Amino acid sequence: MAAHSSTPSNIPAPGSAEDNALHRKTYEGFIAFSIAGALICLYIVVALVVFRFVSNPFNLVLGFGGIIVGSIASMIALRMGGKWLVPVIILVLYGLLTAANVHMS
Repeated sequence: MAAHSSTPSNIPAPGSAEDNALHRKTYEGFIAFSIAGALICLYIVVALVVFRFVSNPFNLVLGFGGIIVGSIASMIALRMGGKWLVPVIILVLYGLLTAANVHMS
């Protein structure tokens, strides 16, 4: 009879360098997805302000356009390895545009 081990041979031993590298990679992925999710939530919050307080005829275009552009920018930044400067700049500009439109209406 063949001896069966309780763990597969392709799983690194706990505490080994390979296990620590896999742990680090998982942690960095979790942090990156958390940042992307937080940015998308902030885009949605700004869009909700547009939907409620902007009274020009293009408020739906501005609101949904901001969500779509922000989500795409966040996903591109996520794929690029966490270069978050562009989505944050777009979010700030989107917020300033929204504030200007709220002030005008």
